Amino acid sequence: MIQIDDAGSGSLLGGTIIGAIRVETNEYKEELIPLKFYRAESFNKKLYTNYVVEIVKRLLNELNVSKSEELHVCRGYMFDELNKWLKANNYKHINLKITNPLQDIIENSFDNYAVSLGLPTSYINYTKYPFHFHRILKWVYADYEARSKLCKTGWKSWSKYNNLKVTTSFEVVKNKNWTCLKCNKIIPRNTTVAVKSYISNRHYKIYLHKHCI
Repeated sequence: MIQIDDAGSGSLLGGTIIGAIRVETNEYKEELIPLKFYRAESFNKKLYTNYVVEIVKRLLNELNVSKSEELHVCRGYMFDELNKWLKANNYKHINLKITNPLQDIIENSFDNYAVSLGLPTSYINYTKYPFHFHRILKWVYADYEARSKLCKTGWKSWSKYNNLKVTTSFEVVKNKNWTCLKCNKIIPRNTTVAVKSYISNRHYKIYLHKHCI
């Protein structure tokens, strides 16, 4: 039996991973939907759903999947075009919520991909919702020029929050050590830091070394 799922489609950061696994053997294959499919017109036309079909064709080929094998496909919107293609090509498939073994594997793969883009591992390891929109947005605003290029800019939420007014001030951090959200290195207590402030769904403050502004 083959499981097919995605990871990262709900994250502002990065593209989306499409993965497939043969449950009996744990043979796993994956491919990334590039960020270009989440830009302006491509996103509005939902071209990523067509690209999913091309990805899954390749994954099924790599796994040597026969039409006698049952395919379990995530029931999310990401696979709308794939479902049509599978039906037209006489594959045995059903749509349902995907669990393990694929769920943990593909989510871990997206975590590693996000870290490769520069997201601190602390976001992944110590946060229940590491890819929450406003949490990622805070990370982006710490180095906007570079990190905005890593975002799904076709999203309506990006259009709403991508040009916020940001003010910079300076203060001494006293209560604890902070981590600079740009270089990800420690800011010792009793140090004067730069503080970027903005308001999205609430007021946010970003602590940075003065030389990281």
